[in-house]
Amino acid sequence: MPGYEIHILDEQSRQLADGETGAICVRLPLPPGFAPTLWRGEGRFVDAYLARHEGYYLTGDAGYYDDQGYLYVMSRIDDVINTAGHRLSTGQMEEVLASHKDIAECAVVGVADEYKGQVPIGFAVLKAGVERPREEVAAELVALVRERVGPVASFKTVAIVDALPKTRSGKTLRATIRSMADGEEWSVPPTIEDPGVLDQFAQLLPTLSYGSAPTAKT
Repeated sequence: MPGYEIHILDEQSRQLADGETGAICVRLPLPPGFAPTLWRGEGRFVDAYLARHEGYYLTGDAGYYDDQGYLYVMSRIDDVINTAGHRLSTGQMEEVLASHKDIAECAVVGVADEYKGQVPIGFAVLKAGVERPREEVAAELVALVRERVGPVASFKTVAIVDALPKTRSGKTLRATIRSMADGEEWSVPPTIEDPGVLDQFAQLLPTLSYGSAPTAKT
């Protein structure tokens, strides 16, 4: 739309090169017709959207420009992880997993790692009727991410699960999964569709390895 000058910024408000994922921001001033504030929350508006990057409006989305000037919106900025100094989009990895012929749905979250800061782990649900060994599918998923995203993603672990924990509106509870994996306190959201799925994840996560070999769990 005319009037929007969109830049991709890193955490220090520096513009990133094509292909690098960062925060999608709009250079100020905002064009006419743009929401100027929050109802009864002008301070919250400034803190949430204007304070982090001076001279820019923070959309809250993460993405990148390709070499032809097309803008790709990959995920929310909370879903961008820092792996050994590289900013990576878990949404991009999810797109790769979802492209596999045997995968019905998937999720990728970044979990704390002592040496790399964060590493991604994936969770995938097989399509109905797929009876291949789960370890075999997991190995293919890891290889697919290494091929399309690159070894820099440090993507080495996939858990094949029966279902993903979701709210009744269909949103995957990535933040809850991340808290569980990092050993932080977590609670069952009141909007959860099936609490039993979170119980399964609570048992699964301590068994996952974030080492060099791909891992598939039931």
